[in-house]
Amino acid sequence: MGRRIQFPIEMSMPWILTDHILETKEASMMEYVLYSLDLYNDSAHYALTRFNKQFLYDEIEAEVNLCFDQFVYKLADQIFAYYKVMAGSLLLDKRLRSECKNQGATIHLPPSNRYETLLKQRHVQLLGRSIDLNRLITQRVSVAMSKSLELAIGRFESEDLTSIVELDGLLEINRMTHRLLSRYLTLDSFDAMFREANHNVSAPYGRITLHVFWELNYDFLPNYCYNGSTNRFVRTVLPFSQEFQRDKQPNAQPQYLHGSKALNLAYSSVYGSFRNFVGPPHFQVICRLLGYQGIAVVMEELLKVVKSLLQGTILQYVKTLMEVMPKVCRLPRHEYGSPGILEFFHHQLKDIVEYAELKTVCFQNLREVGNAVLFCLLIEQSLSLEEVCDLLHAAPFQNILPRVHVKEGERLDAKMKRLESKYAPLHLVPLIERLGTPQQIAIAREGDLLTKERLCCGLSMFEVILTRIRTFLDDPIWRGPLPSNGVMHVDECVEFHRLWSAMQFVYCIPVGTHEFTVEQCFGDGLHWAGCMVIVLLGQQRRFAVLDFCYHLLRVQKHDGKDEVIKNVPLKKMVERIRKFQILNDEIITILDKYLKSGDGESTPVEHVRCFQPPIHQSLASS
Repeated sequence: MGRRIQFPIEMSMPWILTDHILETKEASMMEYVLYSLDLYNDSAHYALTRFNKQFLYDEIEAEVNLCFDQFVYKLADQIFAYYKVMAGSLLLDKRLRSECKNQGATIHLPPSNRYETLLKQRHVQLLGRSIDLNRLITQRVSVAMSKSLELAIGRFESEDLTSIVELDGLLEINRMTHRLLSRYLTLDSFDAMFREANHNVSAPYGRITLHVFWELNYDFLPNYCYNGSTNRFVRTVLPFSQEFQRDKQPNAQPQYLHGSKALNLAYSSVYGSFRNFVGPPHFQVICRLLGYQGIAVVMEELLKVVKSLLQGTILQYVKTLMEVMPKVCRLPRHEYGSPGILEFFHHQLKDIVEYAELKTVCFQNLREVGNAVLFCLLIEQSLSLEEVCDLLHAAPFQNILPRVHVKEGERLDAKMKRLESKYAPLHLVPLIERLGTPQQIAIAREGDLLTKERLCCGLSMFEVILTRIRTFLDDPIWRGPLPSNGVMHVDECVEFHRLWSAMQFVYCIPVGTHEFTVEQCFGDGLHWAGCMVIVLLGQQRRFAVLDFCYHLLRVQKHDGKDEVIKNVPLKKMVERIRKFQILNDEIITILDKYLKSGDGESTPVEHVRCFQPPIHQSLASS
């Protein structure tokens, strides 16, 4: 030992006692942990007054510096972990806990400990110094909290969009931990710490918003299929895009995630049920985490993606397919029967059916457009739910009170007045006007007006999205030339709805046993894209009347025949047509509702053209 500069702290009796209490986490001893450090005060006193040795005091001082640093480090780490476990336990679903207990896997609540006494120490006397222990622990805990938030966002950045539910859970646990610690420590506000971890202090959008758009663009739009029955997106069985590499998931100790290994396992099982789909829970979390500004950024970028697809690849395919479409295709008479009509359409649309890239690149691009539109619609629905919750929470503070139940013989106005007087102290605006500064009064009035008018004016974000997309369809190929009869094209195949009818005929043909259907490969996003373009072009009524598949369905419903025409079973095809007709009608109705909701009272007058009654050619010539 003579060759060492100083004794290692592992051989120091005060540190051995202190470390033992910290390692065992003995609750009854925790509030006395500072007593053992008082031995250093006695030793220093003896070194100076009894032995009169300055170098001995310097040795003790160096050891105290090292020990106290270790003590604060270990204590702060323990306190953060303790409150993190407590927060994780408080937020864990009680039904899951009881279910685990029934199956023999008990998730224990953290044993109580007496850290509160230590957290209140602001004047610890050590070697003549007065140390603010509370401040030192606050510094360490703030760093741990920031690291925990950084890690939560980092985990999200290394995974796909489905992990946003786990991110929300981690943030809620950190928020609860912050709340518990704030009773004893003066921490920065949680929102400020979150913005810093999200790199959102001065930037208009943060890491979460950027990663959400990244996932939408490179994984969600090209690789997910929407199912309208479940209102969920699931990953396609046949991906058309290459899987891109994400960042490696950062390693983390349990206290920086959910608190402990047991809680990590419990929460992993909870979030595992959200991993295989993207649905309403995910959209609600996206609305909460991104806020209005983040959602606006994502929507704007999605519109750019839709514009590049509609005016780029899809437009080129529309032009190419219009060239191989028959110039004229009349709907055959009912007398031909459904087998004859199927054979007629199969022959007329032979080039479309055999077009190699239709079921791959063309449908894939349409699916991406449809998924983008569906994302905007579902985000608005989730945002409306959030706003309704905001209105309900704000109602008592705006003097918006529900009507009370009135028994027979009681007066409604008297009961309402009593209720209003009861809640009058909560009415925020008059309170601020009486006691606040001019700036506070202005903010309160603006907030009150925004909250009241937010849903009352009937603003629709999705309607604006559709209106913007309509401006992208400016190429003449979408609408075709003006009709020769001055009214509409009946038999000519020059409008988009006719091309979509041909595409619908292709994907209504039943597939073989070991082949994937269009629903498995592309989901409902494909149909949303096609129907959206038809509605924005105002061709939905013509599509309903002149569609090839719908005509076949009407005739087969009348004659009830079932034959195999060119390897196509008629009855199976008609069943698929009926299913897609229901889906198309639903989509077109939803789109019409949003587009007409924006018209309001300013609906333009419908122009009616008057035509002369038909007359015989002999009379016309004379």
